[in-house]
Amino acid sequence: MSESIGIIGAGSWGIALAYLLSVNGEDVTVWSRSEENVRKLQQDHENKDKLPGVILNESVKFTSDIEKAVWDKDIIVIVVPSAHMRSVCKQIKPYLSNDPNKKQVIVNCSKGIEEDTLMIMTDVILDELPGTDVAVLSGPSHAEEVGKGMPTTIVVGAFDKDTALYVQKVFMNDVFRVYISPDMLGIEIGAALKNVIALAAGIADGLGYGDNTKAALVTRGITEIARLGIAMGGNFETFCGLSGIGDLVVTCASMHSRNRRAGILIGQGKSAKEAMDEVHMVVEGVYSAKAALKLAQKYNVDMPIVEQINAVLFDNKSAKDAVAELMVRDPKIETHNLDW
Repeated sequence: MSESIGIIGAGSWGIALAYLLSVNGEDVTVWSRSEENVRKLQQDHENKDKLPGVILNESVKFTSDIEKAVWDKDIIVIVVPSAHMRSVCKQIKPYLSNDPNKKQVIVNCSKGIEEDTLMIMTDVILDELPGTDVAVLSGPSHAEEVGKGMPTTIVVGAFDKDTALYVQKVFMNDVFRVYISPDMLGIEIGAALKNVIALAAGIADGLGYGDNTKAALVTRGITEIARLGIAMGGNFETFCGLSGIGDLVVTCASMHSRNRRAGILIGQGKSAKEAMDEVHMVVEGVYSAKAALKLAQKYNVDMPIVEQINAVLFDNKSAKDAVAELMVRDPKIETHNLDW
């Protein structure tokens, strides 16, 4: 028996997940706030702007009525920009089931930190929808490749193991492998902060730097992410896994990455706004950078790459000066818990 699934968000990742879940035989409804976008999707069964070439099954339904995408669904998959998470939760709240025998699972697929509250996305969901059964899906998974059926591995985090196993079963197939984890905080911190480091990697590319620089940013970047995540209560192993080093590597290395592409443009001299306008997609790293710096200050964690990215994005610091400052900092020990 198929599961009834509502996908809130019709961007590239939402469409890729609709493709995946429909291939798995699930009953999928996709919501978009734009009636014009819904009309095009109904006509073409393809998002030609965001994910060209990925044709959805005729069974996939599209709507601009959020009630139809939420009411009586087994799973509600939220795939909206992190800045819109709270408002979307307010919109879906009236249509969630009040039946204690009707278990609805909300799966967060958005990556970011709410700037004002410094909340991860699942905490925003629970703040607006207390008592709901929440999970998070994350990992190295470009929509362009998932939509083509290329082998991909991700991780699902949940407070309840049965919830994680349920989501794993629904999403997993022979080209989309799903692991499970109880460390929701670690998964979300890795997912949000890798976008900030990917901006830095793109900036280095835009400046014309090479593989040595990219390797340094990836390696020291995951160190910063793990340092903050552990201080907040995440598990070290999570940052060595799919939502940590896995997602960081793919986001820093691929031209599918909107954060890397925006970084390249900034490295070439464009402003953050100009870069985002040219990428034509939400660049989450720009929004997460301020929140990451605030979290570093709150938890008294040293995050020099995050600091320099903020200076480039918001203080008009030149990208070349930011890299130079990272290189001439005081000498450091790489690993502090080893004895001589």
